[in-house]
Amino acid sequence: MGNRVGSAAGLGYGGTMPRPAPLPAYPDLIVESDETVWNGRFPLQRIRFRQRRFDGAMNAPRTWELWRRGRAAAVLPYDPIADVVVLIEQFRLPALAAGLDPVMVEVVAGLCDPGEDIATTLARETEEELGVPTRRILPIGDFLLTPGGCDEHVSLHVAELTAPPCDADGLVGLTGLESEAEDIRVRVWPATRAIDAALEGQMPNSVTAIALLWLAAKRPMLRDLWKDPA
Repeated sequence: MGNRVGSAAGLGYGGTMPRPAPLPAYPDLIVESDETVWNGRFPLQRIRFRQRRFDGAMNAPRTWELWRRGRAAAVLPYDPIADVVVLIEQFRLPALAAGLDPVMVEVVAGLCDPGEDIATTLARETEEELGVPTRRILPIGDFLLTPGGCDEHVSLHVAELTAPPCDADGLVGLTGLESEAEDIRVRVWPATRAIDAALEGQMPNSVTAIALLWLAAKRPMLRDLWKDPA
């Protein structure tokens, strides 16, 4: 997933980035304090709050760190005629920190630039990461990635395309935005193989797994819907 918001300049405590947007009002939520403890590329807030419990009582004050990454868009590229998906591979430092293989198999995805709508983000990220045009697009759903500590939520879609030529291993080639030092490998997967990998727990990237499990349920419908040229 691309990270386009902000720049490397001026990062740090008391940096030049504006304060994050205030929390929306919510019934029976009392915010006792709200401080931005890191105001770099993505702000980090420390919030002390109380909220009404399910039994009707107010709970004791709690302090949570909230990482503000915002809205993102993602798309599963699918060729209904060849019955293949086109996925990308990237090195992810947090995956390494979690003890996982840091080269992750992913769908095309990226954070929305300020004021940018989902369709624009999808078009931009598809061009930058895939280099292959898509046609019809359908929504899959909106998902919160880390509800325990981050507000990043992704709008996930499936897009129709004609799979590009690839070698015997499915490798298409290398892409990525040079200005962001992206290093992306593009690969074509038979849909059944990709779905089986997700079902067997071999797709630890959550957005990729969700997209492929959705495809497992909706693939016959999608192939029928997109059997005629756009």
